[in-house]
Amino acid sequence: MQYDFNTVIERRGSGDLMHEALKPRWGRDDLQPLWVADMDFAVCPEILDALRHRLEHPILGYTVEPEDYFPAIHDWVLSHHQWDIKREWLSFIPGIVKGIGLVCNIFLKPDEKVIVMPPVYHPFFLTPRGNHREVVWNPLIRREDGYYDMDFEGLERVCDDKCRLLILCNPHNPGGICWTRETLTRLADFCYDHHLLVISDEIHCDMALFGHRHIPFASVSEKAANISITFQSPTKTFNIAGIITSHAIVPNKELRDRFFGWLKANELDEAHIFAHIATIAAFRKGEEWRREMLAYVEENIRFVENYCREHIPGIRPLRPQASFLVWLDCRELHLSHEALLDLFIDKAHLALNDGEMFGPGGEGFMRLNVGSPRDYIRQALEKLAKAVKAL
Repeated sequence: MQYDFNTVIERRGSGDLMHEALKPRWGRDDLQPLWVADMDFAVCPEILDALRHRLEHPILGYTVEPEDYFPAIHDWVLSHHQWDIKREWLSFIPGIVKGIGLVCNIFLKPDEKVIVMPPVYHPFFLTPRGNHREVVWNPLIRREDGYYDMDFEGLERVCDDKCRLLILCNPHNPGGICWTRETLTRLADFCYDHHLLVISDEIHCDMALFGHRHIPFASVSEKAANISITFQSPTKTFNIAGIITSHAIVPNKELRDRFFGWLKANELDEAHIFAHIATIAAFRKGEEWRREMLAYVEENIRFVENYCREHIPGIRPLRPQASFLVWLDCRELHLSHEALLDLFIDKAHLALNDGEMFGPGGEGFMRLNVGSPRDYIRQALEKLAKAVKAL
């Protein structure tokens, strides 16, 4: 491999959320963190080189959008997802969760509702609630194999005249699912018929694993394109979350004029000085790094599966079809929520995201970040195995 994913990099002292938030969130800082969804891998050198090159100039003044910004995104999306986006469809946005909040305020009246499908990334319901919009649950259906299906009968039951927005996680976090074309098409038909706007959060779209493929929601049908706002970003894939750079893709002109017009009026479509640079470098020069990183993550996932099978049979990892987050099914341990937290935090000294924070259906699960050197993952699993054995 050209790039090194085995070296453990000390992150303490860098101001990283992974470590610095341990004390405020868990009340202790002696935990091994495997929670927040960024990776412990050094960023692709070509991205760092592009940033260093810009810093060689001593003035950091106002900047314009580089000529290659849209072409770099267009070419990447077309080559990786076979979606031919148009220039007028795209705008910079200052983060995907921020984008969810903006859509809630721009498109929803105060008494209108948002549908989410838990267990799912928690800002999908925390952000609408924080903006005083009611959240309607439509939980996913867990199959016997551990994966999830959308509950379309449930959608019919919960969707009333006040429901105006559905937030889709595509690929799904924490379940790691690459939704099929058939599922996305059926969802588009339902939302079109029920006058629902769809946000498709596709931040994990460039991290499909084990031969799976991401399908952009808006690409599956004309109906999907006409009712959707797609959010994408290079930050998750290329481990540059600290560089806020995301973009919205909106094929429908009416939606686009309303959304992009609001962004422009408030200058939220203007990126900071490093956003465009990092995006272009990632999409133009980061492909080999991405491929090697995904291959390494796949081996980490296999390692977790094998280790749990041999040493912690009471915990069953759900193999993700995308991303570096593994949904751990801990229900066979037969522990209460409090006891499960005690096992991971106080006995194993590990900091993971617990399943309940992802909403209904997350009970008895933990989300494990495996975007780290394998020795680091091994160390965590050894501590967890020892704690489980002592139960």
